[in-house]
Amino acid sequence: MTDILKPKFLGAQSALPQTPEEAQLDYVPNPRPGTLYLARFAVPEFTSLCPVTAQPDFAHLVIDYAPDATIVESKSLKLFLGSFRNHAAFHEDCTVGIGQRLFSEMKPHWLRIGGYWYPRGGIPIDVFWQSGEPPKGLWIPDQGVQPYRGRG
Repeated sequence: MTDILKPKFLGAQSALPQTPEEAQLDYVPNPRPGTLYLARFAVPEFTSLCPVTAQPDFAHLVIDYAPDATIVESKSLKLFLGSFRNHAAFHEDCTVGIGQRLFSEMKPHWLRIGGYWYPRGGIPIDVFWQSGEPPKGLWIPDQGVQPYRGRG
């Protein structure tokens, strides 16, 4: 985790990290500390590689979290997620790993991630992870991603 007072990537030209492990996430102070609210990132064009065939896999990710002291800076999140483009991992590993890294570094009150993976081989795979029970009183809207229906 980088210094929460000086984001490394915001306002600077930044190269895409080669791996998720190499990627750094920046966190900034929560502008509404003490207020229970939900922040959402929708990532409709996430890509990674199949670890068996090296073919590209595509997903629509939805990341919801209730911030505590910090929020994730969106450009660093974009670079982190982009680093999966050449990363070979199963859908479950990508989805859960992203959620767990954000939760362990940012330490929000609560976090969930939905990975809605597009079908390859005729089977769509949806992967969900959350850090625990959501805080009482937190409004949690539906993630809004329709189940895969094919062409009909």
